[in-house]
Amino acid sequence: MTNTDPSAPQTPEGRAKLAKRAAVASLVGTAVEWYDYFIFGTASALVFGRLFFPNPDDPILGTLSAFAVFGVGFVARPLGAVVFGHFGDKFGRKVALITTLMMMGVSTFLIGLLPTAEQIGMWAAALLVLMRLIQGFAVGGEWGGASLVAVEYAPEDKRGAYGSFPQIGNAIGLVFSTGIFAVVSLLPDEQLFSWGWRIPFLLSAVLIVVGLFIRFKLTETPAFQAAQAQVEAEQAAVQVKEKMPLAEIFRHFKKPLLLAMGMRFGEAVFGYIVLTIGLTFVENYTDIPRTHVLIASSVAAGFAIYTYYFFGKISDRVGRRTVFIFGSAFGAAVVFPFFWVLAADNIVLMYVVYTLAYAIGVGAVYGVEPAFFSELFGTKVRYTGVSLAAQIPSILVGFWPFLATALFAATNGDPWPIALLTVVSLGIGLLCAYLAPETNRSDINEIGEEAR
Repeated sequence: MTNTDPSAPQTPEGRAKLAKRAAVASLVGTAVEWYDYFIFGTASALVFGRLFFPNPDDPILGTLSAFAVFGVGFVARPLGAVVFGHFGDKFGRKVALITTLMMMGVSTFLIGLLPTAEQIGMWAAALLVLMRLIQGFAVGGEWGGASLVAVEYAPEDKRGAYGSFPQIGNAIGLVFSTGIFAVVSLLPDEQLFSWGWRIPFLLSAVLIVVGLFIRFKLTETPAFQAAQAQVEAEQAAVQVKEKMPLAEIFRHFKKPLLLAMGMRFGEAVFGYIVLTIGLTFVENYTDIPRTHVLIASSVAAGFAIYTYYFFGKISDRVGRRTVFIFGSAFGAAVVFPFFWVLAADNIVLMYVVYTLAYAIGVGAVYGVEPAFFSELFGTKVRYTGVSLAAQIPSILVGFWPFLATALFAATNGDPWPIALLTVVSLGIGLLCAYLAPETNRSDINEIGEEAR
């Protein structure tokens, strides 16, 4: 018996409607999940150091400790990619995505209830680390699955546009996370550090209910159903055992995996300059009020909602490689001016450079990744391949805010080393995009075979 859904729409209009529903479901679920993840990064820069790792003699050491915990979540991501990638490739995308969303929601809500170091000492930090590990494990399987749901349902000539929807969800999650922290940061410090910081985490409970409701209504993607039917027919004919997706990745898709990892690495290093490192720099080495930076991040993410779709749609016409290379080059060009503007305490230009860096620099590369990465792997290993490509680099990138904060402390706030490392990372991503095949015109059911 196959997983093919006989009730699936067969008319072009019916398939188009189903594709749009899948794209929206991918967007909403991703927005909820990344809201949960982003509020941890913002809290690490603003409050966690003081609450869970207090050091009255040197507050920057508390921030360093908080960012170390932030990085711990990234260590768990590859494990989540392997586990959820396996189940997503063997049994379907839907169950994996529902599980990741539930795990993320519960752990985030519990963070909002945690006692602080003042109340239970070192156990507060231990519980925070545990919750972060669960978050990282869940995110490891989230992005790949959400990307595949959007891309595998999409019309053949619109995979870039539809694939941008989980990225749009990411931007919406960032808007909400930085926006709610911008509001609670207006509280007096006594109230912010006593109960105000908990509000963004506790609000996730409401968002998770919405996300789960939408994801439960999903059906399996046509590409997965077709691949599963083929596998079952082959097994019935020759009695062959289906191979493990992870083993198939390392046997036949090593080159696509390495290229996608390199692209993801450059994008993520640059993205965290805007998401957390810029906030840390402003908070400790400039006179710009932290609320302005949080609002600037929200504004930039608001513009990215449109630019992700724009660049995804453009990539359907001119190719994924061209758009990705443009975004990497733009990011490399803007990273030094980004820090110069912040160091000058120019609030107006700070809004401009935040928007340009995130909406265009990050937008062009991040917006095409779901389609680009999906088109490098075959259907029966695609969940595993895309998830590993996105999450293995996270082991290094997750500690990037920690390293940047340490470099700031060692150089008394000089951003030059951080900017240079970012340019090098973007160069790695650009080179990998140049070496990758252009696949935007390929059949989604055949994609990946030529990349072996």
